[in-house]
Amino acid sequence: MLSAIIFETHDEQRQEKETEYMTQYERMEAGLIYDPGDPEIMNEQVPYQDRLWAFNQLKTSDYEEKQRYMKEVFAECGENSYIELPFRANWGGAHLHLGNGVYINFNLTLVDDGHIYIGDRTMFGPNVTIATANHPINPDLRARALQYNKDVHIGNNVWIGAGVIIVPGVQIGDNSVIGAGSIVTKDIPENVIAVGNPCRVLREITEHDREYFYHNEKIDWENL
Repeated sequence: MLSAIIFETHDEQRQEKETEYMTQYERMEAGLIYDPGDPEIMNEQVPYQDRLWAFNQLKTSDYEEKQRYMKEVFAECGENSYIELPFRANWGGAHLHLGNGVYINFNLTLVDDGHIYIGDRTMFGPNVTIATANHPINPDLRARALQYNKDVHIGNNVWIGAGVIIVPGVQIGDNSVIGAGSIVTKDIPENVIAVGNPCRVLREITEHDREYFYHNEKIDWENL
């Protein structure tokens, strides 16, 4: 028992030594508290912001130029994904992992200092905000403008309604619907409708949602 405690203590001391010599950029990548104004970080971030400014000047018909930006700048970008402009992002989307067939409506704002993962066929209404950056509650640390990041994961075939806010560290399961104006502060499971502030599960998505649509009109799937 004593030897286990000694090994754990040595482990903690080794980890402290390792973090002591990390750069601010390395601390950011590791999810530790760091200074986002560090010159090494800013030297990499500002060119992304400049490219984003140019991206937002594109016309709706500039489809190929839009696709080129998404493929070159985003951390990952699947096929047949589309984004309406304007688009706002701290890192220009450089930490955005986008699946296939994603549709993003106007005014998506990403605080993408951390990574944001979005699955296939997910849809976003207008004016959605996804944040990965947190600031310390302690006022002395916060006065130094320090922060830390928590990645956000959104599954496949999710519908994010207009005006939704998703806070750092949240995970949203496959096929779920987040109602307009919701503030998502905790994980949402798959196959549910969730609404409100804070966002809570309203009900599961059931076979009734497959059979009926507007005003209980039954859907004839074979002839639709």
